[in-house]
Amino acid sequence: MQEKDFRKGVSDTVPLIVGMIPFGLAYGILGKSIGLTSGETIAMSILVFAGSAQFICLPMLMEGASLAMVSFTTLLINLRHLLMGASLAPYMSGLSMPFKALLSFGMADETYAVTIQRAQAGCYTGAYQLGSNAICYLLWVMSTIGGVILGDYISDPLSWGLDFAMPATFLALLIPRLRDKASVVVCLVATVVSVGAVILIPGKWYIIIACLAAAMAGGLMGGKQDAI
Repeated sequence: MQEKDFRKGVSDTVPLIVGMIPFGLAYGILGKSIGLTSGETIAMSILVFAGSAQFICLPMLMEGASLAMVSFTTLLINLRHLLMGASLAPYMSGLSMPFKALLSFGMADETYAVTIQRAQAGCYTGAYQLGSNAICYLLWVMSTIGGVILGDYISDPLSWGLDFAMPATFLALLIPRLRDKASVVVCLVATVVSVGAVILIPGKWYIIIACLAAAMAGGLMGGKQDAI
């Protein structure tokens, strides 16, 4: 059963992570272009495994930002994982702490999307989440390696439009989940608040603000539905 669930996690995740390939290629190319060595660029994908945070860190490293500032920025960008992890925590209660830590490290937006859908359907297993995480992690590292190799031939990957791959992937994750009024309202609140925060507030605070606003909207909508 565990092997079957692992394979199912892999197969369910593959269609969602195809868009990760150009994103990983772009990261590998950019890493080389700002002066990181091939080993440093690849090591960041192996050890950090957080695409958006890695992209944000590249210009900071190029400008000589301190390790503390880079770490703090990465923390802010990835605070959404606290919300994602909290929603999965009840389903993971029977797993050992080392296994939970391994699954937490490998959780990405794409793997969370398929795992929480599986969990809400009453079919969550650690093996399923591990399969989802494993294929996503492998593809990210391999695409980074590909980008490092291509970095000797392509100086500006963004001019190829590779930066659009990840937003398109996120839309593919989001749209199928907009199945009721509450989901649509939460999505609209997050959209309006994040855009407004980007315009009015410098830095990456829009991520946290939009997450909190969306969580509050979801809580309020859920409360109204329970009252009915």
